[in-house]
Amino acid sequence: MSMTMNLTTASLALRAAEALAENLPTIKALTPVTRERAGAAGVDVSAAVVATFVGASSYDMAMAIVDGSLLAPAAGEATVSLTDLVHGALVGASDVLGDGVLGDQRVEDAAALFGDPDTAVVELFDGTELAGLFGLRARRGSTRPGSAAAEDVSGRLGRINDVEMALTVEIGRTRMPVRDVLNLEPGAVVELDRSAGAPADILLNGRLIAYGEVVVVDQDYAVRVTQILDTPDIVA
Repeated sequence: MSMTMNLTTASLALRAAEALAENLPTIKALTPVTRERAGAAGVDVSAAVVATFVGASSYDMAMAIVDGSLLAPAAGEATVSLTDLVHGALVGASDVLGDGVLGDQRVEDAAALFGDPDTAVVELFDGTELAGLFGLRARRGSTRPGSAAAEDVSGRLGRINDVEMALTVEIGRTRMPVRDVLNLEPGAVVELDRSAGAPADILLNGRLIAYGEVVVVDQDYAVRVTQILDTPDIVA
């Protein structure tokens, strides 16, 4: 990777980390500082939150917290997953990367990502103490905005912009014998395989692509997208 690209990724990583810090639910504000040395020496990144941003330029990103109690006040007494706690912060970081989609966030060992020399690493300081790390790596082979390849892809995608597809929101399913279906009457209650408050499935042409929550907008039902699935997680 060229020095120009390294500087560009480092600058972008710092801006993304600043947006991340602004949206993290911590009591104290965190200060992002570009890390001078590569890797994650001194920081446990075995349970980092990792996600992929897919756009004209695509990136892998990861965030590791040094002290879990940093986010504890936001969770309160409820059992809230780490990915849920930092979801809004990662969305804020991804907004800096341009047009695109932030994939599913997952907790995994990010040593390989932080150890990659192409990864720009930013330290997050709580005062004078290191509170965490943020890493950003441009995906190999991704196109840059304004490049000939990106414009060619955009042009080809433009040919199908007007193609209509069926978007379906599914709140649950059930299996019933034919006799029970025939006995259905107005007022009958059909129990679904989904608990109250669970996210609804969002399907595009029958393919699961995201999760969301059902809301009401101007007396009409709508769905608020809460999670977009990354390609490996999408099932037919």
